[in-house]
Amino acid sequence: MVHESLRLYATNDSYTLVPYYLDPNKAAQTLVINRDSGECLLDSAIPDPTAHTESLTVYGVFGIINLLAGGYLIVITGRERIGRLGIHDIFQANQFRILPFAKNNNGLSEAQAHDEQHYLSLVESLLKSGTYYFSYTYDLTHTLQRQAQLTSGPLWQRADDRFFWNRYLQSKLIDVTTRNPDQDLSDFILPVVFGFVSIVFTRIKNRDMVFSLISRRSRYRAGTRYFSRGIDAEGNVSNFNETEQIVLLDPIEDGNTSTFFEGKIKLSYVQTRGSIPIYWAQVNNIKYTPKLQIMDLPNTLEAFHRHFDEQIRTYGNQLLVNLVNKKGYEFPMGESYERTVKQLNDHRIRYYHFDFHHECSKMRWNRIQILLDTIEEELIQQGYFYADDSRIIKSQTSVIRTNCMDCLDRTNVVQSNFAKWVLTQQLREVGALSSKERIDEIASFMDIFRNVWADNADAISFPYSGTGAQKTDFTRTGNRTKKGVASDLQSSVTRYVLNNFMDGSRQDAYDLLLGNYVVKHGAASPWIDTRSMQTKLIPRVLLACLIGLNLFQEITDFINQNLAHHLINKKRGGLMI
Repeated sequence: MVHESLRLYATNDSYTLVPYYLDPNKAAQTLVINRDSGECLLDSAIPDPTAHTESLTVYGVFGIINLLAGGYLIVITGRERIGRLGIHDIFQANQFRILPFAKNNNGLSEAQAHDEQHYLSLVESLLKSGTYYFSYTYDLTHTLQRQAQLTSGPLWQRADDRFFWNRYLQSKLIDVTTRNPDQDLSDFILPVVFGFVSIVFTRIKNRDMVFSLISRRSRYRAGTRYFSRGIDAEGNVSNFNETEQIVLLDPIEDGNTSTFFEGKIKLSYVQTRGSIPIYWAQVNNIKYTPKLQIMDLPNTLEAFHRHFDEQIRTYGNQLLVNLVNKKGYEFPMGESYERTVKQLNDHRIRYYHFDFHHECSKMRWNRIQILLDTIEEELIQQGYFYADDSRIIKSQTSVIRTNCMDCLDRTNVVQSNFAKWVLTQQLREVGALSSKERIDEIASFMDIFRNVWADNADAISFPYSGTGAQKTDFTRTGNRTKKGVASDLQSSVTRYVLNNFMDGSRQDAYDLLLGNYVVKHGAASPWIDTRSMQTKLIPRVLLACLIGLNLFQEITDFINQNLAHHLINKKRGGLMI
């Protein structure tokens, strides 16, 4: 089992990590990292508490990254317990420390030292802005259904490679473990996922229940909105997220007699989202809507085939739900997607095109039901994962893969509706609802459901677009509001500024942390800026305008609220005369 908490001792020669809770059956349990050579070894010795220069409590090793000055050890120094799934505690990492192997930067030139600070600021920014989750005993990288099919082994060894977000940073410890059986560092290798986790303990009709939502962001082709679109030659797509809705209950015969909740009944439903899997891009050109480029490359069909081969291998048959507009700017995307699906001609893939903006225009959001009615038979056939204690009763046999242009706002609204429909079927099957009841009739639970799905929308949106999701007023309340429309307008302006002028550095941070860009000595500095001064000033001017817009909105809201309050008081005064 991965060590839950460690004491880190720093000296001029090494970093030593000592578990707070030692296993009496293991001889060597201390991890020693040599600061000069970078060597990582297990040791049985406990360091002298008086011989170190610094000591601190850490809750996990995030990994090791090599920059110009050498290696840096990244450790988790703060965590928040999100909740419990069964007997497993789930945490969010909220504080990190980056500890240099080198004692100083004397070996670097002035330019290199400047670059080193830039690299470190990128790492720090992504550690601060990311949402990282982990468990010492539960494999967060896998769905309940996949977990049921896995054999036992160290967490890192059975982790889903797509969602093992710090896999590159853990490569040093993994290499030592795989090459030398006497140096098994598995207890120090903590897989971390980037995404969203919510765990809520609630009640449905006097029956205890855990409701959880987990989204896992793929580390392949990860990036920001306009720097990462479409597919690559390996079949990876941008902004790919797997979302699993989990419900835990106890059987009725146990639920009425047990003094504590066990969650023996496990229900799970999985959906995916990802960029349209063809070669396409939107090139930043300072315009609000960048120029759309669809590349008709010779290997498009091959990459498309690779993508869906892996998806079918992992999830079963694919139900593709495309939400882009059937007219205007987005029309070529839908046309190209549908054409490529037809070229592939795979009976395991079903394609549905639902023009979200047209069908739900003028705030007719109830028309999402049209889409649900269209694919209801497919939803019934695909099923969901259902296990009673350790006995698997049914499995999910296919998955809905939803997309819009960004796979954010429209996608989340539709996914939450699919999840709500399935949840009703699940709770009916286990007796938590009658055969005629629907989950959206349970008002107290729907408040939880809507807010969790809206929080999920924001968590997926921020890393990709730089802002929270749009249309979350509908997800949170079940209604589209004018205030929500105004909020979306403000979000759109913010996205415009961030995506055009700030996303380059955010993309650099992803590439650095994930190992897509490896720092090399002697290489030319990547930070030399050849742009004109006028171009460099544009982001600052737009940022100032954005701040002014936000301030104007705040002042307007304040005036409107006070004016309304004044008119109400005046009206009441008139009635009293």
